[in-house]
Amino acid sequence: MGLIWAMAWAPVGLLIGWIVDRDGSMDEPWIAAGTFPGFLGGVIFSIVLGITARRRRFDQLSLARFGAWGAVAGLLVGMLPFVLGSANPALPTWLPFVIVGSISGMSAVSATGSLALARLAERRALPVSEDLAEVRHAESEAQRLAERR
Repeated sequence: MGLIWAMAWAPVGLLIGWIVDRDGSMDEPWIAAGTFPGFLGGVIFSIVLGITARRRRFDQLSLARFGAWGAVAGLLVGMLPFVLGSANPALPTWLPFVIVGSISGMSAVSATGSLALARLAERRALPVSEDLAEVRHAESEAQRLAERR
């Protein structure tokens, strides 16, 4: 989950770099501004999901609940630099709210998208149980007919 979210958030880091550093004067790897929080958010979301939805299938989970769990993961990731004290104290007071809010929002969207993709993959999966047994029976019949000829 962390790697998928990191790949999805990488363009956001590039967009931040394009907005903040249009002339390229800063020597910053802007892609990391998206991939690191995306990776951490995906990992934390997986932990939250494992705790809260342990024995439920994807069709039993709502998109809103998934989004809320994603927002919780984003809140934890967004607050991490401020809790650890690595944030610059000279920052404007509104900036932490923007950072935490945007990471929480992106995490909620990523979580909802993850559930939508999982449901899509689940629908496209091969049929299980009797349908699969019928397919195997038909394949073995076709193989026997081919061997007779």
